Amino acid sequence: MQTRNKIFDDISQLMTNAMGVAQGARDEAETAMKGMMDRWLADRNFVTREEFDAVRAMAQKAREENDALSARIAALEAKIKN
Repeated sequence: MQTRNKIFDDISQLMTNAMGVAQGARDEAETAMKGMMDRWLADRNFVTREEFDAVRAMAQKAREENDALSARIAALEAKIKN
């Protein structure tokens, strides 16, 4: 009986080691794929989300300033006409 338990222990250890190797290979494949995607996206000159949000905020601010200036000009023109 002792031999049988040793065999099961060895098989169990082998399976545990195989799962560790498989997990390592998966992690390495994910890292390689992420690197390839990052390089591909960088080559396409896509902007990051942060850059897009910053430009959108700048455009919104410019739009608001433009509206304020338009209202001010309209008020000044109305003042001149009276």
